[in-house]
Amino acid sequence: MLYIKKLWLLIPRSLRKIVVLVVGFTFIILGLALVVLPGPFTMPLVILGLVVLALEFAWAESLLIQAKNRVKKLDLRKKKKSS
Repeated sequence: MLYIKKLWLLIPRSLRKIVVLVVGFTFIILGLALVVLPGPFTMPLVILGLVVLALEFAWAESLLIQAKNRVKKLDLRKKKKSS
């Protein structure tokens, strides 16, 4: 794993950002497409896209943190209703 990280850091920053943008938005678009198309794994693909984007972009990391906080709030509501 450390070897992969070293290789990743050897790639010029501008090229890393392009790769992250393409891969991250591909996951997000696929996840959003599965909202209307038949198929599972809608939200996991969107979250995975945000995780990939958060590797290089602070705004994506902020969105990922917000999504995690919302999921925590949803879990708390379910626990209160079931009690």
